[in-house]
Amino acid sequence: MTEMSYLLSRLALAAILSLGVPIAVHAQELPYDDVADEDGSASATAPGSKTAHAPRVAITPYIEASQVLLAQLSPNSDAVTYSVLAGGVDANIAGRNNQGAVSVRYERRFGWGHNNVDSDMLSGLARFQTAIVPHALNFEVGALAARTAIQNNGSTASGIDFGDSVTQIYSAYAGPTLATRSGDLFVNGHYYFGYTKVDTPHALALAPGQNPVDVFDSSTVHNAEFHVGTKAGEPLPVGVGAGVGYNREEVSNLDQRVEDFHARGDVAVPVSNTVQLVGGVGWEKVKVSSRDALRDAITGLPVIGPNGRYVTDNSSPRLIAFESEGLIWDAGVMWRPSRRTSLEAHIARRYGWTSYYGNLAYAPDARTSVNVSVYDSLGSMGGMLNHALASLPTQFDAVRNPLTGDIGGCVAGQGALQPGQSTCLVGALGAVRSSVFRGRGVMANIGFKGGRFTYGLAAGYDRRRFIAPPGSVLGITNLTIDENWWVAAFVSSRIDSKSTVGANLWANWYQSGDALAGNSSGVGATASYNRSISSRLSATAAVGVAGVSREAVEDLWTARALAGVRYSF
Repeated sequence: MTEMSYLLSRLALAAILSLGVPIAVHAQELPYDDVADEDGSASATAPGSKTAHAPRVAITPYIEASQVLLAQLSPNSDAVTYSVLAGGVDANIAGRNNQGAVSVRYERRFGWGHNNVDSDMLSGLARFQTAIVPHALNFEVGALAARTAIQNNGSTASGIDFGDSVTQIYSAYAGPTLATRSGDLFVNGHYYFGYTKVDTPHALALAPGQNPVDVFDSSTVHNAEFHVGTKAGEPLPVGVGAGVGYNREEVSNLDQRVEDFHARGDVAVPVSNTVQLVGGVGWEKVKVSSRDALRDAITGLPVIGPNGRYVTDNSSPRLIAFESEGLIWDAGVMWRPSRRTSLEAHIARRYGWTSYYGNLAYAPDARTSVNVSVYDSLGSMGGMLNHALASLPTQFDAVRNPLTGDIGGCVAGQGALQPGQSTCLVGALGAVRSSVFRGRGVMANIGFKGGRFTYGLAAGYDRRRFIAPPGSVLGITNLTIDENWWVAAFVSSRIDSKSTVGANLWANWYQSGDALAGNSSGVGATASYNRSISSRLSATAAVGVAGVSREAVEDLWTARALAGVRYSF
């Protein structure tokens, strides 16, 4: 296990022990008086769900052994067999003051025959919340470890976990959130620190004449918000408020930096018992900057380090890629006809451009949830992934690929979602280019969890317009646009008291702004059968196929079959 893998495994263990609380990490969404309940505490229940009173704890450690046949179908035809030994833990904790879920797994692969496929993998997902002071001060922590393959255009491909372009992605964040009330005044705020790391792939299959893709390395994020306000009718006929926010993101590649400070006032005007108009105006200062790459003294070409990334020239001046200062505003409508339905739609002027964002949360019953989110933000892959982690529900079951053991693009949420929540990370994990970007898109998902039947379906569109200083080594990406359409689905059904079947399906279509890199599309599907042998021992059989079709380089397709057993403690 690498040093970073060991560190992340310790962080996941710490997440289990510490527990945390969800914070509203919405890049464009600004707080209004509805962010607090009547008692001033942040809402901890989804539309249509009930607050958990009796604590419920389920922790299941396990060990696993399996045998896998891997067949490469393209570009070459070959087959290898390998054995897997794995250990992990799945846990869910639900109570009045503590809620969370974790799924962590480490596996070691041992190759057979002349082809060496020995490797190890750490994968996991955690989201926890705890009330330090009930109805006032909370804390949240979340973490992710995933394995994916990086393509020549900077996109990623799920289900392909062998080869030089395979990498591990780690992300984590933690911080407190405040939601309380003093008389008629509601006080809300949060701070969180986020970190994201992409391990170095050994090589990328670049097309002839294509510029190297500078793969994202690591980033840190500091995000803080503070807001005070009143509800409509308490004491004024309209709700009023004021707030400030600060976001700073540091990307290690070429010392990129995003810095944003804003202050604003807002108002909420009731139209009816279920509809209110909201708006606000304020001031904002945003700056995106970086340094240039170190140049070879003889050729003048940028120097690429042993990790395949550009070497930063720390003596070079900081270059401004984007800067905006001045008036910002926001206007929208909020519709909440019941606890099961919530809709927000906004138009805003921020970052120097007009944007649209909002969300829909609908829970027709306690087992079904529908969520649609439209977003517009400024940042990097690390900041977007931290936000996606914070948007996950605190109660979920991890949806793993039965053949690779890796976390899939989505989770199975337990119960209805709150406004702004999502069950998928696919959009954030879609590409690993290092450049800062303006990210816009939409994501929709529906989930159902019943006694014998569980399914989830999600689809989305993500558009990234990259921002880099002209004349720098990343200047060639400035204003280029990458687009990613994706879909993910899973289903599981209990046949009888001892048997279940399941299936996963995923696909994405990635269009690169770099004509030489070309477009790509990936698709994969798995089917599995699980049989309980005893109360602790179970057996699994699974088959699947995954591949990526690429314009600039050869296609890559693989198929697998697995048979294994698991012992749960």
